[in-house]
Amino acid sequence: MEYLWAILLVLTLLAGWLLTLFSLPGNWLMVAAAAVYAFFLPGESRLAVSWWVVGTLTALAVLGELLEFVASALGVAKGGGSKRGAVLAMLFSVPGAILGGMIGLPIPVVGPIVGIVVFAGLGALVGAMIGERWKGRNLRESFDVGASAFWGRVLGSVAKVTIASMMVAIGTAAVIFK
Repeated sequence: MEYLWAILLVLTLLAGWLLTLFSLPGNWLMVAAAAVYAFFLPGESRLAVSWWVVGTLTALAVLGELLEFVASALGVAKGGGSKRGAVLAMLFSVPGAILGGMIGLPIPVVGPIVGIVVFAGLGALVGAMIGERWKGRNLRESFDVGASAFWGRVLGSVAKVTIASMMVAIGTAAVIFK
């Protein structure tokens, strides 16, 4: 039975990674799964995960959120954008990521990943432009803010997915190597 729980944990970690790729809270799903696993599986089990691992995953999830937020915010701020532009950039990046995942599906493995990251950035670009146009800026100024939002979002996404990959590796290693 312990092996079944270990396999479910690893599958949940992978699902969390995928959710993070889609700009959803997958890192927090990984933390929650590891915490539940550590709570219910006895510490003396060969497949147990320690609370130190859960703490490490939590610290990494916080770091991932900070990196994503800072990169996105700096992207909009670098372009001279408003709070409205920043908020709309974040909101539009989620459907952009979903659309990119669907468009990238015909290309195995790499297609959806690249599609998600690029289209999340494009969603941020469009959202920032709408926000800046709404604030009364001209098209060129809005595009400049949107371009900065694009790069901020792409860099933030890459950082957060990298952190998520580390979380999957640490969580999986904790189960396999005790």
